[in-house]
Parts: sequence; C-alpha cells; structure tokens
Amino acid sequence: MAHDMSLWSLFLMADWVVKAVMVSLLLASVWVWAIVFEKMTSLRRVNRAADGFEDRFWSGGSLEELFTKEGEQPSNPIAAVFGAAMREWRRSSGRTMTSDLAVTGMKERVERAMSVAITREMDRLERWMVFLATVASAAPFIGLFGTVWGIMNSFSAIAGMQSTNLAVVAPGIAEALFATAIGLVAAIPATIAYNKLSSDLGRFAGRLDAFAAEFGAILSRQSEAAAADPAAPVPARQPAEG
Repeated sequence: MAHDMSLWSLFLMADWVVKAVMVSLLLASVWVWAIVFEKMTSLRRVNRAADGFEDRFWSGGSLEELFTKEGEQPSNPIAAVFGAAMREWRRSSGRTMTSDLAVTGMKERVERAMSVAITREMDRLERWMVFLATVASAAPFIGLFGTVWGIMNSFSAIAGMQSTNLAVVAPGIAEALFATAIGLVAAIPATIAYNKLSSDLGRFAGRLDAFAAEFGAILSRQSEAAAADPAAPVPARQPAEG
C-alpha cells in the first residue's frame, strides 16, 4: 500500500510529541525572521540618524542650540550620548573650575555619563539577540529529540507488526527525520543572522565610542580653558573638525 510522503502528511502522521516539536520549531523560525527584519530596519535607521546628527554636530553650530533641539529629548542613540554628556557638563560647568582636580573630576563624570548612555542604547538595540543565539544553538538538538522520539515509536511499531519491510519502516523514519529538518530550517537562518547582526551592532557600538571620545576631548579642552581663565566666557561652539 502506497504511503503519502508529502510534508503535510508526514506532520499529520507524526506522534503528538513530534508534532509539538515541529510546531515549536516552526514558531521559533517565524519569530527569528521577524527579529531579523526588525533589527536590520533598526540598524539602517539609527545609522542614517547618526550620519545626520554628526553632520550637524561638526557643522560648527552652537552646542547649546544642538542640545536644545536634539539632546534634551534624543530620538537616536548618538543624540542620547551627546545629551547625557551635555547634561553632566552643564551641571559641572556651573561650578568654579580653578584646579586641575576639578577639571579631572568633570572629565570623569562626563565620560561615565556617556558610558552609561552607550550601554543603555546598545542594550535596546541588542534586544532579542539572545533569542537568536538560543535558536541557533538549540534548534538542531530540539529537532533531534523529535527525531529520536519518532524513531523509537517506529521501532515499536515494527516490532508489533513483526516486519522489517522498507515500505513499513520508511514512513515512520521519514516522519522522525522531518523534525530534524525543521530544526535546521530554524537554526541555520538564526546562526547567519546572529553573526551578521552581531558584527553590525559591534560596528555601531564602536561608532558611539568614537563619538564619545571625540566629544569628551572637546568638553575637556573647553573646561581646561575655563579653568585657566575663569573670567573668560565658556565657548559655546565646537570646532569644525573630524
């Protein structure tokens, strides 16, 4: 008697445990693709926003005006880092900078504020990355569990029928192996996406670190100038460099 070996039939004929494994892996695969599209869209958006912000930052405009427009309520990670540094610098610049120790303390507070902002923004961007890594590593083993369970049931059925005919054995084995195939379908895209997104996120984190280092140097120079000549007004414009 011929058996229907279509994928849908293999699913319907599978044991309920194997069916549960297949369904969970299919749902994980759908969620993986949703995360991939969301992360790719987010990274493109934040990189475009960072390009625009850095153009405005290095245009030589007023730091105070830029902070008022974009730093107080930042809409992208790099503006959030800028806003955190400016808030701490404004609080510190209200004090009298008459010693190297005061300038050093201000620099440390600004750097710490930017570091916290970078960590917070990267945590938001890296959300669900752990899920991708989990699916990439665990999905093949979950599929393998479904396969082992299915093969055990197949051997039990073979023993009951007391027949080793290939036509009798093949459907059960195919149902079991189908679970492993679905596990690979979920794991392979998750692995590729995790590696690609991790690389992109690492580059963006490096971009935030570079901006923080450059902006910290600018604020440090301004604070040192204010400490050297307390009567002089603190400059409000950053040099058009970079």
